[in-house]
Amino acid sequence: MDSFLSWVGGKKRLRKEILSYFPQRIDRYIEVFGGAGWILFAKDRCAQLEVFNDINSELINLYRCVKYHPEAVQKELEYTLSSREQFDDYKSRENILGYTDIQRAARYFILIRNSYGSGGTVFGMKNRRQNEAIEYLTNISKRLNKVVIENKDFENLIKSYDRKGALFYLDPPYYKAEKYYSYRFQPEDHIRLRDSVRTIKGKFLLSYNDCPYIRKLYEEFQIIPVRRQNNLSLGIGSYEELIIMNFQSE
Repeated sequence: MDSFLSWVGGKKRLRKEILSYFPQRIDRYIEVFGGAGWILFAKDRCAQLEVFNDINSELINLYRCVKYHPEAVQKELEYTLSSREQFDDYKSRENILGYTDIQRAARYFILIRNSYGSGGTVFGMKNRRQNEAIEYLTNISKRLNKVVIENKDFENLIKSYDRKGALFYLDPPYYKAEKYYSYRFQPEDHIRLRDSVRTIKGKFLLSYNDCPYIRKLYEEFQIIPVRRQNNLSLGIGSYEELIIMNFQSE
């Protein structure tokens, strides 16, 4: 199934290739930088235990509300429009306290869905099939039924869920493209991530942009170059990426 969101750096166009490297047997699957969850939603079930994580608390609130209260979110979205006026109104309320989790989830859904590049900041000026997207939340809720939803820093999450039979999929903010993400990675976070996966007991599969710095940082692991259509508005038609693994694909 498809995700219910578009996202900066989302893996819609690479999901089949990424899934082709998954081990046949996985005890637990952990999506560390969840975003739109294109890899999670691409399969009916990845493992007995599935974990979806993101550091963005507004995004995670949306996921939790859709999982547990899809009808309430749909009701809150019932009279929303794909319009600049409503988008700007929701944007102006971004830091106002007092809204319920359901109201926050609905507001964030509108901001991401109707923004340029899914950045949540500028109205996208595109014709959106919003009613269909709202109805689709019912399907998303069913898929998330047994998924554990977390809101942790990646290092903490890895330590919490690492086991021999675990598979971690990591899709962090890309090197020197951090400004396109709502939660900025610092230069030291790229190194901290490399150090975190170095000692992992399970297996990991990591997506990154293809550049000399990342190739050098992960030179001890298997590195596979791939290409996808660009969606980070960097002014090029395609984008060179890397799939990095600590295991040999089956």
